[in-house]
Amino acid sequence: MVAVFSAPFTPVQSVLPALRERGYAVLTPASVAELCGGSSAAFDALAPSWNDLALDNYLRDGGNYRRRRHSCFVVDAAGIEQAPHRAHWQSEEYNALHGGMRRWFESIRAETIAQPAWPRLLRALAAEFTALSGVERWFVEAHQFRIDTSDGIGRPTPEGAHRDGVDYVAVVLVGRHGIKGGETRVFEAAGPDGQRFTLLEPWSMLLLDDARVIHESTPIQPLDGQGHRDTLVLTYRRGAFQGDD
Repeated sequence: MVAVFSAPFTPVQSVLPALRERGYAVLTPASVAELCGGSSAAFDALAPSWNDLALDNYLRDGGNYRRRRHSCFVVDAAGIEQAPHRAHWQSEEYNALHGGMRRWFESIRAETIAQPAWPRLLRALAAEFTALSGVERWFVEAHQFRIDTSDGIGRPTPEGAHRDGVDYVAVVLVGRHGIKGGETRVFEAAGPDGQRFTLLEPWSMLLLDDARVIHESTPIQPLDGQGHRDTLVLTYRRGAFQGDD
């Protein structure tokens, strides 16, 4: 039997202190809903869109286990503006496996972005990160991921433990279906301390200070037949999107 480590959940009022002190915070679905001023049920309206993701054709390990969509936004006090569709780019410093490539993924569907929970989430996180850093304008990349076990094993982070090359990262669990594994691991970027746990409940969320911690998720395997793990990853960066500065 595979051990499952409980997540060290952070109350909403303690999110900023946790990010300041240790560089990460983990929220329950109820806390995420509280942070966004809505309900967990509102997020459920987003979930069906994960059944319509396109195959990731850029995997350099030769796998066919990842599907995704990607869109970009600029978020500030005036609101949310969707940026023209663009490639996702990371340097090799931050992604040794896929860095240096301009990867063009299918856009997140308009009907997904139109759901009320979408702008609430983007604005709520921007407000937290502004309170933490003083930065008022954020360049946000949104990634819908489905990792499946069609190859027998699926790798949420084939690049291994990494930073993303941004300021802050939010990893939202959308669902787990028929799998084991998928453990989250967070380590100090400049020290020995680390934390391991498994996100189990839909709409639980991990927040990361990307300069201070590195992170990864362990491979998933099917329990019986084929399974998958769905996540939403939102990265917040000051100044510009990666590849523009």
